[in-house]
Amino acid sequence: MSWNESEREDTTVYKVVVNAEEQYSIWPDFKEIPRGWRHVGKTGPKTECLSYIKEVWTDMRPLSLRQKMDDLAGNPAPPDPAPEAKEVGFTSLVDRLCERDYSVEVGVKPRGDVKLFKEAVDRQYVHIRFPETRGGTELGFRLDRDASDFSTADFEKGKGKVHIEGALTLDYVPVRCVADIDLETLAGMGRLVKVAIKEAAVA
Repeated sequence: MSWNESEREDTTVYKVVVNAEEQYSIWPDFKEIPRGWRHVGKTGPKTECLSYIKEVWTDMRPLSLRQKMDDLAGNPAPPDPAPEAKEVGFTSLVDRLCERDYSVEVGVKPRGDVKLFKEAVDRQYVHIRFPETRGGTELGFRLDRDASDFSTADFEKGKGKVHIEGALTLDYVPVRCVADIDLETLAGMGRLVKVAIKEAAVA
């Protein structure tokens, strides 16, 4: 029997699994999932599962590498403020975003795509953009499921609101991003909250 014939006759049911680095694979449905992997909810024939992975796994870089590169690209070390800026009360980006609520947008491309936002939520890593800041600061962070609330969200119809929270480091300062998002517009209000060093270490 040739390899192609063997592939065609594969009647095994597989499930799509993902690890902590958001790397995807398939695993026979009848077998226990290995430690460190979890089922994403997709089950079916091998070809169907592989097609699903090809559709959702668009960035092959491990999560830790993507986060590091995103931080380096979006949050370079700020230059020291000019002496005159210090004299008039220079405020850092972190301090400004902690002062009050700001308009925010979900960072998905194309904008307004609720399906992409749902996929980001399922991966537990989202991007939130602050368009009122210079350059439109966009922050990526891992969702804190316990602190977030999706009870009124209807992703299928694109209606309802979600409350999301997650920790990150901005300009070397540990913070939490807190935002309330309307699914119809994928926009809302949000802010940063500084995190105590002990709390950041535990997280």
